Amino acid sequence: MKITAKMVKQLRDKTGAGMMDCKKALEASSGDEEKAVAWLREKGISKAQKRAGKTASEGMVGSYIHMNGKIGVLVEINCETDFVAKSDKFQEFAKNVAMQIAAANPAYVSSEDVPEEVLEKEKEIYSNQAKSEGKPENIIPRIVEGKLKKFYKEVCLLEQPYIRDDSITIQDLLNELVSVLGEKIVIRRFVRFEVGEDIG
Repeated sequence: MKITAKMVKQLRDKTGAGMMDCKKALEASSGDEEKAVAWLREKGISKAQKRAGKTASEGMVGSYIHMNGKIGVLVEINCETDFVAKSDKFQEFAKNVAMQIAAANPAYVSSEDVPEEVLEKEKEIYSNQAKSEGKPENIIPRIVEGKLKKFYKEVCLLEQPYIRDDSITIQDLLNELVSVLGEKIVIRRFVRFEVGEDIG
């Protein structure tokens, strides 16, 4: 059975696993999504789930300076042990995430961090836009939901396409690192400075 990009994306959305892992899982399961989910659980991807209850109290602050000192980023990334924090893969991940923040300018780490009032305001704008375009009332909620997903991709770091490979998100990159290093890893917070920009 031919594994399509759409099938891979659906499995990725459902499991949060990396693109390549999803493709392998679907190939191993002849395209059966439920079997592919079970396959991912059995393999390394369940590592991310197993680690979820652990405490990530070690880590590092990654930094990146861009455009001759015009943009600067600090990002705190936590893990479980000092040993992992000092590993090349972890340090490289911290640098790549800092570069992502410099280039893509997210406002939040994840969709859970978006304040309720910001969400309500966005929903209202999208709903009014759809109404003014004469869209039928019954499909407006679907339109709003679609636009909210786009909004999250723009403003939430974990949902943004990775600047070095836009076929994966930062969440995918994080999941892959968890699978390789076998520890809970959390992007905790970040700050981005741009010369001449007001701090809001």
